[in-house]
Amino acid sequence: MTNTDRRISLITGANKGIGFEVARQLGKAGHRILLGARDASRGNEAVKTLQAEGIDVRYIAVDLTDPASLTAAAADIEANEGHLDVLVNNAGISLQGDGLPGVADLAVVRQIFDTNFFGAVAVTQALLPLLKKSASGRIVNVSSGLGSITLNNDPAWEYAAVKLLGYNGSKAAMNMFTVLLAAELKEHGIKVNAANPGYTATDLNGHSGPQTIPEGAAETVRLALLPDDGPTGGFSATEGTDPW
Repeated sequence: MTNTDRRISLITGANKGIGFEVARQLGKAGHRILLGARDASRGNEAVKTLQAEGIDVRYIAVDLTDPASLTAAAADIEANEGHLDVLVNNAGISLQGDGLPGVADLAVVRQIFDTNFFGAVAVTQALLPLLKKSASGRIVNVSSGLGSITLNNDPAWEYAAVKLLGYNGSKAAMNMFTVLLAAELKEHGIKVNAANPGYTATDLNGHSGPQTIPEGAAETVRLALLPDDGPTGGFSATEGTDPW
């Protein structure tokens, strides 16, 4: 694979956790990695780790809540890469103060939506012109089983007690974004899918999840590497299709 045909992937929130592992695995698959993170110090440390493993990677500043950051990132990629093949919308937060609809702190709910949903939409819009230059673009939105309305409405579901208006709601909104964006971009050959990583031990949950980070990254990586005859507009985990 030459430098001109190497696929270029941007992963947001990639300085740690699932995002970092997705960057690693796509890099091992031969992609040139643009490691997106808010904090330059942490982002560059992550880059050094991946470079030591032989991965072609560089840091790019991406703050989902700062429009100027997204404009600058798009300009950087346009000038230095020319196009983008894969966008992984991985960055996400969960905050104290989120909770049941009757008691959740609305300021916290808004903050969660600003990153998990509005931020993902904003970075996607900023980078769409570059993705449309790809011969086979891919967008993977990292969602959650907690974003499934069907599962949230099932009292027998193993995570039925986790009722977080901000987090669950933002991931449900991400799922709707996936479906609508997939329909919009179908004619451009860009596949858009939502990945449910499963309950993975990360900083987001105090490392309480039963899955390892590589296990949590697996479905996102699979969707990022879909062949041209792969699906679009879906929501899936490693076990298969998830209900909306």
